[in-house]
Amino acid sequence: MSQQTQKLRLNALIALVVGSMIGGGIFSLPQNIAEHAAGGAVLIGWAVTAVGMLALAFVFQTLANRKPELDSGVYAYAKAGFGDYMGFSSAWGYWISAWMGNVGYFVLLFSTLGYFFPVFGQGNTPMAIGCASLLLWGVHFLVLRGIKEAAFINQLTTIAKIVPIVMFIVLAAVAFKADIFTRDFWGTETPSLGSVMDQVRNMMLVTVFVFIGIEGASVYSGRAEKRSDVGKATVIGFLGVLALLVLVNVLSLGIMSQPELAKLQNPSMAGVLKHVVGEWGAILISIGLAISLLGALLSWALLCAEILYATARDNTMPAFLKKENANHVPVNALWLTNTMIQIFLIITLVSSGTYTSLIYLASSMILVPYLWSAAYAVLLCVRGETYTQASRRRIKDLVVGAVALIYAIWLLYAAGPKYLLLSALLYAPGVFLFAKAKREQGQVLFKPWEKVIFAAVLMAALGAAYALYSGFITL
Repeated sequence: MSQQTQKLRLNALIALVVGSMIGGGIFSLPQNIAEHAAGGAVLIGWAVTAVGMLALAFVFQTLANRKPELDSGVYAYAKAGFGDYMGFSSAWGYWISAWMGNVGYFVLLFSTLGYFFPVFGQGNTPMAIGCASLLLWGVHFLVLRGIKEAAFINQLTTIAKIVPIVMFIVLAAVAFKADIFTRDFWGTETPSLGSVMDQVRNMMLVTVFVFIGIEGASVYSGRAEKRSDVGKATVIGFLGVLALLVLVNVLSLGIMSQPELAKLQNPSMAGVLKHVVGEWGAILISIGLAISLLGALLSWALLCAEILYATARDNTMPAFLKKENANHVPVNALWLTNTMIQIFLIITLVSSGTYTSLIYLASSMILVPYLWSAAYAVLLCVRGETYTQASRRRIKDLVVGAVALIYAIWLLYAAGPKYLLLSALLYAPGVFLFAKAKREQGQVLFKPWEKVIFAAVLMAALGAAYALYSGFITL
């Protein structure tokens, strides 16, 4: 199969972005947000999120057009701007975040199926894990058949899972009541929510999770039929998903009160629609969630393998990860990814609570790659690289990049020191693969300033390990 047959068009790239972002998060959004914020804070939080994430989407669009030689998005930008180790760390963190997210999708999928088949329980029973394992390797061999073929199937599942979400929005709009939405608008009757600022900050911990995947097209920039399509797909996909998320969240607050939503079991969209139309509403959402998760599993299987392959192709990870099969699929990267998923699926049988915490930890890890991408966009503007001196475009991109950078820093603050500290436990072991890659190239392991960075990561990892052992922090 020729490389040209693997090129992805705009519609496939948009589907990858949408498919990556819409997984299980949107179906649990009403409860997840209501647990942290009332209606007024929700509107403020979505406004801040819209500005910050749109700026980040524009950053990926700008970098895709101005640095066409940099494929693979988040990894390539970190390396180009801040060196090999930061590039490797971005790829490593992104990869861990991606495959851990897939473990979560498998568990949530079979938890949803437990609505119809009690033997699956909460998605972590022996039967559920056995079936999840069969599905995992089914997806694995599907992806091995080719990137383009898998991307086409992803387009179909993306369309299929949008349908129940749109139906929910239409039915919820009809049932929406303004008096319910404005009841205790600022959460003053629920002291546990805290101040409006606390509500906004805590809510944004949720919104960042549902937007992970916004960089999906950038990861595939090297396989895009037209380079300009990468930026278009990112912005179009983001705006579409943003509209769906806001509508699902806001309309739910006009059907059930904030305390009622906060008590719902997930997927909470099912509970909201059941409140509107009865039992068939819950069934519809459960089926939609199952389709959504199947599509997300495929999207993230593609992304996990691609990020390892691209990093190895650039000699930042060991050479064995850039091996492709006859269909131009990074076979070793895919095997490594799905082996890790299989291991953690087995772990969920005995440690579901710890596993759930690790999912949030893994999600927070992707904030660092986002931060370096925004910082690189600002760096290009400051240097004037790829810009004519004092051009209006340069000033505009500098402002957008600065907004995205400030937003990324804010997200790190919102995530809190606990997750930043614990993430070092996952970042630190990656140095072994980094060292192997450097040895293959006959290069020194670290540059002087990279030694300082790694020392800080190692100290944080040791501190986190001690804190866990001592019980000062828990997973």
